[in-house]
Amino acid sequence: MKKFTYPLIAGLLAVTLTACGSNDDNASDKSKDTQTEQQTSKKDQEKQMKEMQEKLAKQKVDEKKVVATVNGQKILGSDYNMALSTSQSQMQQYGQDPTSKEAAKQIKKQTLDGLVNQELISQDAAKKGYKATNEEIQKELDEVKKPYKTDKEFNKALKEADLSLDDLKAQISDVVQTNKYVEKEIPKGTVTDKQIQDTYDQQVQQLKQSDSKQQQEVPKLEDVKPQIKQSLEEQNQQENLMNKVNELKKDGKVDVKI
Repeated sequence: MKKFTYPLIAGLLAVTLTACGSNDDNASDKSKDTQTEQQTSKKDQEKQMKEMQEKLAKQKVDEKKVVATVNGQKILGSDYNMALSTSQSQMQQYGQDPTSKEAAKQIKKQTLDGLVNQELISQDAAKKGYKATNEEIQKELDEVKKPYKTDKEFNKALKEADLSLDDLKAQISDVVQTNKYVEKEIPKGTVTDKQIQDTYDQQVQQLKQSDSKQQQEVPKLEDVKPQIKQSLEEQNQQENLMNKVNELKKDGKVDVKI
């Protein structure tokens, strides 16, 4: 079963459609020269993309290989490769080369850590009785399908992502289960007015120091206070979640094999 983090599902299912132009038999020589240059440039880009894909593919492992075990539960190469591809894409989006030696090492560690942490939380959630209902799974599935105009387009996207509908539903179920667990088991902590004020002051200072030609208008504290509070609560919860993961890791048995 392929495992990955739910916020990335939409990205994994994204399908890029490219339009193909046609040649005009009556085009001028200048147009033909321009077209030839564009075709040459396109070929160079395609070559570079192919070389990059080959380098990225070399970072993957055999799909059936056990990359780690968490309390006896195997994490397979297919899980690893799926998460790895997402990490590679994210790094490229930030203009970084995921094939460099240092980046490859960093991505490998992040990918393994993420899979192990996810499995630890999933196991604890199941142990405590959290699970997703069919209605909840269908509701989230409908959200995932929204960007696609037809079922045919959606199914094509699934195929492109090397997923079956059952795979996707299983992943949604895992995420709903985890979300319930986090909501009930992982505290957000108390956010004080002083913390909100301090965060607001820092953001205002950053705005004033901005080199942007169009200086942004400084919002009033009361207008942004709910957003700041929510952000601080999410930071607290994320920190508490990592503390929980470390606790589960300490009490459990994790064996990384690659």
